[in-house]
Amino acid sequence: MKYLTKNEKETMALGKKIAATFAGGEVVALHGDLGAGKTTLAKGIAIGLGIKNKITSPTFVLMNIYQTKNKTVTELVHLDCYRINNYHEMEMIGFNEYAQNPKAVTLIEWPEKIAPLLPKIRREIFIRLRSDQQREIEIK
Repeated sequence: MKYLTKNEKETMALGKKIAATFAGGEVVALHGDLGAGKTTLAKGIAIGLGIKNKITSPTFVLMNIYQTKNKTVTELVHLDCYRINNYHEMEMIGFNEYAQNPKAVTLIEWPEKIAPLLPKIRREIFIRLRSDQQREIEIK
């Protein structure tokens, strides 16, 4: 499915809708250039899962884990692989354990950097910048 969002508020609202489809155990690969809106979409997903914490990009810390207010999804694991050198770095911080948690949703920014670790069954979201504010968001 493809969506067109016209501003940050609409991108976050789409994230909330996406969150409503999660049952736990999902791994979501977020693709897009710098500034495309991956973290904004992640913020909407977090809000949809009942997370009140401020959601920030884990670019420098690699991973943030948030407890949810959701009945079936108890954790949101948000990874940013932009600064890693190879997928082994993610193995060392326990990526596989997080990605296999049936009560968590794992969001991965820059998933192409850890392609060998990605589970075969996952959601792929592609975010393309169409203008300063417009984003085309494709969910596969």
